[in-house]
Amino acid sequence: MKSPRIILFGPPGAGKGTQAQLLKEQLGVHHISSGDLFRFHLREGTLLGQRVNYYVNAGLLVPDELTIDIVLDKVLDLPLEDGFLLDGFPRTEEQALALEKALGEKSRELDQVIFIDVPEDELVLRLGGRYICRECQAPHTVSEPSQAAAGCQQCGGELYQREDDSPESVAKRINVYQDQTLPVLDFYRQRGLLTGVPGVGAVDSINRLMLQALGRDG
Repeated sequence: MKSPRIILFGPPGAGKGTQAQLLKEQLGVHHISSGDLFRFHLREGTLLGQRVNYYVNAGLLVPDELTIDIVLDKVLDLPLEDGFLLDGFPRTEEQALALEKALGEKSRELDQVIFIDVPEDELVLRLGGRYICRECQAPHTVSEPSQAAAGCQQCGGELYQREDDSPESVAKRINVYQDQTLPVLDFYRQRGLLTGVPGVGAVDSINRLMLQALGRDG
């Protein structure tokens, strides 16, 4: 039986990564995160990583041609019957078209696109308090400096705030998302694939709504 192929869509700070990890286990699919792929290349210091580094630190979208090459290489390597959750891709209509074309020609088509909807003021609060563990890369929401100093709740590693989570970069990332990425929703709405889920509330509650949207018991 073929597993579902799904795009998890939403603004930066919407909780896509958290929900993707839950759905990965619940649905038995691969989690393909463009951010994880970028960080792999950054960590390994590859030529691709050096190119990605400039855009990430500036709070800008990585150029379409670079993003498409990195993500499609992973997607098209999957067996035909395997499902996936795409997290952070596509972010532009050009990327969406490239994915649609590649899946139609070399693999199999998408089943559904889930949009996690979060108000802008909530996104600013979340992103401004987001820290990352240097060791395991787990995200943390920090409201006070003492919480960051205490280290990672999972492995005890040092927490740091990425340059793209600074107040200036947060505002820029949200503006870029609104200008360049929101139009992709219409792309998938026109294809009858889009379902919206509210992204404010407890993680478990949001997860139940997502499972219901996917036709699974929530």
